[in-house]
Amino acid sequence: MDLGIKGKVALVTGGSRGLGRQSALALAAEGVNVAICARGEEQLNQTASELRATGINVGAYVADLGDESETTQLTASVEADLGPIEILVNNVGGSLGTSDLVNSSLEDFHMVMNANLWSAVALMKLVVPGMQQRGWGRVINISSIFGREYGGTAPYMTAKAAMIAASKHTAMTVARDGVTVNSVAPGSILFPGGSWDRFIENNTTEAVDEFIARHLPMGKFGWPEPIGATVAFLASVQADLITGACLNVDGGQSHSLF
Repeated sequence: MDLGIKGKVALVTGGSRGLGRQSALALAAEGVNVAICARGEEQLNQTASELRATGINVGAYVADLGDESETTQLTASVEADLGPIEILVNNVGGSLGTSDLVNSSLEDFHMVMNANLWSAVALMKLVVPGMQQRGWGRVINISSIFGREYGGTAPYMTAKAAMIAASKHTAMTVARDGVTVNSVAPGSILFPGGSWDRFIENNTTEAVDEFIARHLPMGKFGWPEPIGATVAFLASVQADLITGACLNVDGGQSHSLF
């Protein structure tokens, strides 16, 4: 299937590892020119080298998207180096926070919302108007199974649910402009340095096996490649009729009917 996005320009935040890296690689495989950003330079450069090996144009930027000025500078740098951003993948964030609402401080909520939501909102505000003017654009926001149903910490659930809501609302307001906005809700995805990698490191084999038996119908953790493939499809011309959706990619882990 030709996804019809060769030569487009994409920005993938948190693109140096895990789901962001795989999303960037999946877009690169379709001939998309990809910009990635992350806070750590070493892993960023390694992933940039992988992307360049596919023959595309690549931009790699060290940026802390918790800082609004750095977010603004990032978009300016990408567009100066590669061209207008036509595909935006908001992946930066993480399973942060403490526990329930009562035992989470306001600082916990501020930190988690800033890491998982505000940078995505800021980037959409910077990038979507240009997509509207050009009559084409794709925004894919990486949420979580725990943005759709109970699980994880209260701050994390709140941030990821808000991301789905922001995606839906934006999708409805730009649908006539040739711009689609969708979110993806991964389940428990295992990759080096990720939260489920830490979960395995910090628990006994018995506890990990119990978690898998109770929560993962396939009998194993998920892996990044299906997330990247979903992102690439949502970014494509083949997905023209999909907007305002939140797609589960969780191996059946979620219990919700919708």
